[in-house]
Amino acid sequence: MIGIGSDHGGFELKEKVKKHLEERGLEYKDFGTYSADSCDYPVYGRAVAKAVASGECDRGILICGTGIGISITANKVKGIRAALCSDCYSAQATREHNDANILAMGARVLGDGLALKIVDTFLDTPFSGDERHIRRISMIEE
Repeated sequence: MIGIGSDHGGFELKEKVKKHLEERGLEYKDFGTYSADSCDYPVYGRAVAKAVASGECDRGILICGTGIGISITANKVKGIRAALCSDCYSAQATREHNDANILAMGARVLGDGLALKIVDTFLDTPFSGDERHIRRISMIEE
């Protein structure tokens, strides 16, 4: 189960990501927002982060205008490693090296096609499990 959330700036892209997930046969839970009306990104960033941290969702996808504020919010929740990605290499590396559990993106920064490729890369890339990465993640968690 993938938790997904956005503010008003990310709403349109969130709807496209949901459709893409459906086309891939992946289940998701939408934590809002549910319209393009102005709203506060911390509400949705926190909701998805708590769902991932609790195990309700395996991973999360968060979208706001730049991806910055919503990723900062998510990273305040214990156990969350949210990574702001604007390219496929970063999405792959953060999964392999950091075992990131939330992808953050900026709808005003990315085109739709690239955003969907980043989503695929993030969801399809496993954590490497290398000892050095496990050690570094443990250091982050301290």
